[in-house]
Amino acid sequence: MDSIVLVLSSLGIAQAVFLCVYLLTLKKGNRKANLFLAFVLLGLTIRIGKSILNVYLDLEPWQRNLGISGVMMAGPFLWFYGRLLLGKEKGFSNRNYWHLLPYVLFVGFCNYIPNGYGAFPNASYLLAFSHLAVYLTLTISLLIKYKVQVKKSVWVWYRNLVIGVALIWIFYMGNLLGLIPFYIGGAIFFSCLLYAFSFILLKQPVFALEKYKNSSVDAATSKKHMQEIRKLFETETLYLDSELNMAQVAQKLGIPARELSQVINENEKQNFSEFVNRYRIAKAKDLLVDPSYAQEKIATVAYDCGFGNVTSFNLAFKSATQLTPSQYRNKFRLAER
Repeated sequence: MDSIVLVLSSLGIAQAVFLCVYLLTLKKGNRKANLFLAFVLLGLTIRIGKSILNVYLDLEPWQRNLGISGVMMAGPFLWFYGRLLLGKEKGFSNRNYWHLLPYVLFVGFCNYIPNGYGAFPNASYLLAFSHLAVYLTLTISLLIKYKVQVKKSVWVWYRNLVIGVALIWIFYMGNLLGLIPFYIGGAIFFSCLLYAFSFILLKQPVFALEKYKNSSVDAATSKKHMQEIRKLFETETLYLDSELNMAQVAQKLGIPARELSQVINENEKQNFSEFVNRYRIAKAKDLLVDPSYAQEKIATVAYDCGFGNVTSFNLAFKSATQLTPSQYRNKFRLAER
């Protein structure tokens, strides 16, 4: 059992180190924001690494203090990251780095700070985690302030990151208070958290969240444009034109094509072609079960829905329904009997 716990705990540390290196060397997106996120992960890794080593090795007090100091690094950098990601601060002043002074002092005096059992060691431990609590509060204020001003995907990513750090804080506070007895459980939880974050990053990289960072379109305007796009497609059935392109739709709306792409991507999580095909497939479903189309070929349905050829229609339809158009039609006929 101990071996399994050690492996699960170590996997999280290995994954965290990989993500740190990835973010530190990443040249896409906001370079400084990537660095700040890397230091958030590094701080948590130092803290969790101490938990693992403390269970299996006899660490010196100063070594345990270095491990605890990791949360004092993670807090300020989590706040810095949010200010760049949500607030888009371009002139990030060097004066902000004074927030790292408590961390530097804690590390500098790690050999003199008591660590063990008793009132003073507990006080230093609480001080470190109280420091993190302050910055968690500041990050929550950022989330409240920018909720309606930034893209939902960016806001949700940062919110999830803050929740993850907060859960780690809750775990260690619970352990200190005796409410959570399984000390090494924090490292196992951290492993699960890191793999969840890794999955999100692979699915939608951090730099992809900032794809439209220089755009002047805020969240409210984006939603307004999306309503106009839906109305245009539903009332004028633009999608029935097989030659339809982004520039034509953008011209009808009176907005730049890049802005149109941004609005669809942010609100529908699709590109322009996927968005158009969604309307075409919905139309195809209606035609495939329409009695007046019962004797029509699949090709006729494809062209009448706006597809330029049968192959692209078949591929798009099956991708959306897991059935070919013929299978969909036959399934409906069987259901009628």
